[in-house]
Amino acid sequence: MKTETRQEEIIRVAAKLFKEKGYSAVTMRDLAKAMGIKAASLYNHINSKQDILNAIIISLAEEFTEGMKLIQSSNESCIDKLKKIIELHVRISSQNIYGMASLNNDWMHLEEKLDYYQKLRVDYEDDFRIILKDGIASGEIVNAQPEVMMFSILTTLRSLYIWVPKKEDLNLVELSNTLNQILVKGINK
Repeated sequence: MKTETRQEEIIRVAAKLFKEKGYSAVTMRDLAKAMGIKAASLYNHINSKQDILNAIIISLAEEFTEGMKLIQSSNESCIDKLKKIIELHVRISSQNIYGMASLNNDWMHLEEKLDYYQKLRVDYEDDFRIILKDGIASGEIVNAQPEVMMFSILTTLRSLYIWVPKKEDLNLVELSNTLNQILVKGINK
């Protein structure tokens, strides 16, 4: 297993603090205290709190974008692509619960990277929408409003970081399968 660098540790601890208090409420002093070091020592590894937020949010947004591009470009059915999107969200959310809180709640605090983040998000949602529209056109997916379908599915997936930590013995494969059943197939008997 790869050893965590000091910079990675700072980002990990900051993500936890951002989730607990919110990005705006966390100071570099708070972060240093949580790490048991002097605030000045943080600057040996990072330039600013903004750089930490960029690292957290942009890395996750890029990971989602890369995953979506692979899914969207595959030859799988639209339903299978939706299942893969759910698996992607379950995997990334379960591995990054603190970072996901920043991605969902603190993205608007990005400064230099805000436009880049928003483009990643729009591209991701465009790819999602294309999968839904292609599924409707091929008859795989019910002919309903793609925007509403996307909103419903993504709202659930984007909030997994809140729910996942409360489950001690969570089986990620089982969670993905259950979400696929509910979000893709529905709850009709």
